[in-house]
Amino acid sequence: MAGGVVAVCIFASSAGCVLTQDLPDPALDIPGGYKAARLTGPDAPPKLDWWRGFRSSELTQLMEQAQTVNLDIAAAVARFKQADALARVAGAALLPSLSATGQEAYSRTSGSSASGLTNGGREVVNYSASLSASYELDFWGKNRDALQAAEETATANRFDRDVVALTTLTSVANAYFQVLASQDRIHTAERNIASATRVLEAIKQRLEAGTGTDLDVAQQEAVLGNQKAAVPPLRQTLAQNVNALATLVGRPPESVRVKGGSLNAVSSPRVTPGLPSELLTQRPDIRRQEAQLASATANVGNARAQFFPSIQLTGQGGYQSSALASLFQPHAAFFSMVGSLTQPIFEGGRILGNFELTKARQDELLQSYRKTVVSAFADVDTALVAIKETTTRLRLQREVVAASRRAFELSEQQLRAGTADIITVLNTQVTLFQAEDALWQAQLARLLAVVSLYQALGGGWEPRMERPVNAL
Repeated sequence: MAGGVVAVCIFASSAGCVLTQDLPDPALDIPGGYKAARLTGPDAPPKLDWWRGFRSSELTQLMEQAQTVNLDIAAAVARFKQADALARVAGAALLPSLSATGQEAYSRTSGSSASGLTNGGREVVNYSASLSASYELDFWGKNRDALQAAEETATANRFDRDVVALTTLTSVANAYFQVLASQDRIHTAERNIASATRVLEAIKQRLEAGTGTDLDVAQQEAVLGNQKAAVPPLRQTLAQNVNALATLVGRPPESVRVKGGSLNAVSSPRVTPGLPSELLTQRPDIRRQEAQLASATANVGNARAQFFPSIQLTGQGGYQSSALASLFQPHAAFFSMVGSLTQPIFEGGRILGNFELTKARQDELLQSYRKTVVSAFADVDTALVAIKETTTRLRLQREVVAASRRAFELSEQQLRAGTADIITVLNTQVTLFQAEDALWQAQLARLLAVVSLYQALGGGWEPRMERPVNAL
């Protein structure tokens, strides 16, 4: 019987795994270029260390620390190690199992007989050593599909680690720029407090000279009070983002010192998005969804194969003797071989339900994959629009600040000369204070838009291989 089973299995293996499915067609509509991008060529893609383009040594140091000690990244690494181990477990079914057994059995028969006589009984000692093996022939590809599903899950976990790393790095950049913006806004608020105090002293002098009123003093004191009240929330935001950076580099806030500086010292790199089709190979979340879809497809093949018979080969051989000295003699040898075929007939709908479940799971992941790709295109276009509009906003806001500062300086000069209308002085200083604060927010928005574009493009890209000149 075993020989017949082997013959059938050899014939089946020559046909291959005919039920293993290919990935379903996602039917994606890949645009030729981004709607918001003028240049869609492959020139100057983002580098792997894209954060160096901001030319901040402290930011680079924080990025390097986050890559090595961030706890979310470490947890993601542990997850793909678990997935690798599960893949090895799944692959074990494709190999025969082999086990060795050694045994010493002692028994004693009863000393009584049916006639009531006693004879002292009999003691028997039996020794055995055997080797047993079993192997399931993967005729329908069930075990192969299970292994492929586990391997694709491990691949998805690797891309999940890349997703976590990219999210972590962009969070570091965003928090660091928030720190710089908070510091700049605090410094500006302190300068504005000094300016408002200076104007208040001038108004008080006018009051003493009889050319001012208590109302003028009260109004200026309100302006000064608003400027002072704006500082505590800025300091709170600064502390929150420093603490966020500490968490991202896996250390308590007490042991992290962020020097910061100013947004004016940060460069704003130019990023070219490349072609939309390149996102399919660059964004780790797309690659993760693709691997998860491949795993689900393999699970469909595994579930379908469970409708068909399983073919098992088992064998056992060894030695058995009542005397240890003669255990490994030729006459003590024994062996057995068995080939079996098991066909499911009635499982109460379990196999069919499992198959329908895996098919539905595959369809769910297919739709998730398509949504991820479409969302990726939208993310890039959104980031490109944000860069364009924040650049325009920043340019216009600088013009507003320049005009507001000139108006405030002129009104302050007229105030000291005694020719200024106090309402004009109040309006010009409030306008300047608001314009300067809005300028820092515009600079921050511009940098955050650049970071969002890096994130939308999947972070840094591997350098392209230069094509030989004589290549066809």
